[in-house]
Amino acid sequence: MQFRDGVFIITEEDHCPLYNVREELRVSEGILNLPASKPTCLTLAKELIVITSADSSYENYFHVGNQKVKFECGGCEGVIRFEFKKDKGFATLQMKLLAAAERRDKIKETSSFAGLLQSVEIFSSLSSEDLLDLATLLELNDVPWQFPIAQEGDPGDRLFILLSGRAEVIDDHGVALAELKKGEVFGEMSLLSGDRVSTTIMAVEPCQVAIMNQKNFRHVLNRFPALQVYFYKLLVSRITKMNMQRAEELSSGMVGQLSDIAPVELCQMINSNQKTGRLNLEFEDKRAVITFNEGELVDAEFEIWSGKDAFYRILSIDNGRFKFTHGLTEKEKSLDVIGGFMGMLMEGMKRLDDSHG
Repeated sequence: MQFRDGVFIITEEDHCPLYNVREELRVSEGILNLPASKPTCLTLAKELIVITSADSSYENYFHVGNQKVKFECGGCEGVIRFEFKKDKGFATLQMKLLAAAERRDKIKETSSFAGLLQSVEIFSSLSSEDLLDLATLLELNDVPWQFPIAQEGDPGDRLFILLSGRAEVIDDHGVALAELKKGEVFGEMSLLSGDRVSTTIMAVEPCQVAIMNQKNFRHVLNRFPALQVYFYKLLVSRITKMNMQRAEELSSGMVGQLSDIAPVELCQMINSNQKTGRLNLEFEDKRAVITFNEGELVDAEFEIWSGKDAFYRILSIDNGRFKFTHGLTEKEKSLDVIGGFMGMLMEGMKRLDDSHG
């Protein structure tokens, strides 16, 4: 089977778990090259085999008049649409050399970026090849003095890494609450929970910031186990600090409205404070209960579901009342842990994000 060379650019994306708009798909001498550091989707590969092995030229693949030819890949949990990118100017040797020089400059820029990442503590355990892959997933931004890096109310869909300079966390009155220095990571709480950015981050001197979008962040957690462990620990640490003031309330029981504090935050509080008891939720005419033993989830019940299935569905409840009751029976204390709490919480929040998208 013969395959024609071609470069395709992704122009539309809807819940594709791997690829982003503007990324390129390249077929050259029968070899498929996907965006750097991204895994191969067999559904997409199958579509490209059909497209590149067809007799018709890419421009005439469909009879669409003067419109650009659009191809589509779907069938999994998302859809991407991509167009044939015609390299009109590569006919002469000079243009080919220019294109090669541009590619070399891009490689040099990525290598330089990877060098910056190597100086950040959280990436110190990654190999040089891993750092190059990671660099392709990050966008490097220069932020001038007194400009916001992130603003309160922004969508919580990006991770920020401060590569150089200093920044401050600012409250609604312009008062500095904390200082951020080189190597600091922020935005992960909103990214993991799906909430909007809760505070403004202001550059107090010129800063270089690496930014990662939500899809690439998920890919990184799967691709680099060391970073997954780091972000889990960071999440636990920040949750613990945030909830220490509520530990006393949890000891004697706590009652409230789910509109004030979501199930995700409640479960994080109970886990980080290693509490034992039942979290009861009531909304409309339905009831749900999650049982914790020393902060670990040992049971969950909601309508016809139980265990993990019930837990994931409970996390989506956004109205009604909750009550945490301290203490369990000896039988309940002997129940096995359902699964790793942080892993389940991350999966639950991913499902929430997918359902809201």
